[in-house]
Amino acid sequence: MLGLSFLDSSFVPLPVFNDLALMMLSTRRPERAVIYGLLMTLGSVAGSYVVYGITRGGGKFIWRKSTPAALTRAQRWLDRYDFVALMACSLLPPPAPYKVFVLTAGLLRMNAARFGAALLVGRGLRFITEALLAARYGPVAQTYIQENMVTASLAAVGVVLAAALAYRWLTSRSLKRVPGGPS
Repeated sequence: MLGLSFLDSSFVPLPVFNDLALMMLSTRRPERAVIYGLLMTLGSVAGSYVVYGITRGGGKFIWRKSTPAALTRAQRWLDRYDFVALMACSLLPPPAPYKVFVLTAGLLRMNAARFGAALLVGRGLRFITEALLAARYGPVAQTYIQENMVTASLAAVGVVLAAALAYRWLTSRSLKRVPGGPS
């Protein structure tokens, strides 16, 4: 599971295959479902770090055509929303542009700890939820998840984005009330 997920997130795309393998193994050995989900999560994060590291080190060659102003705007956006954007993208099933976000995070030199934390949360939620559903409902869950994965993932991303926006709104309001805070 670890190797399969590592390959999928790094150099050898295996869309949907790792999800199906995770569900199949979790159905057969329900007592190990959480372990399988954790292995998939760790493999995916490790594979993503490989891509992130390569693009972070060689990004200057890729960004030659960009203007400094464009990089500054992208950097400002990534500094502000990097964690939520990566976490939301990592929840989505294929054909979501997961690797595009990983590449962009490396190119824009996103903080490595925040990068890993966002992927651990997002990928962990995705894979552990899939594993637990497969363990609980067996083959019925596999069919249901295959048929409804996009809808369920988009709903999860919507909840994450709504929570992030609510948090940002609440914290900006509380800063305005603090004496000496921004007005």
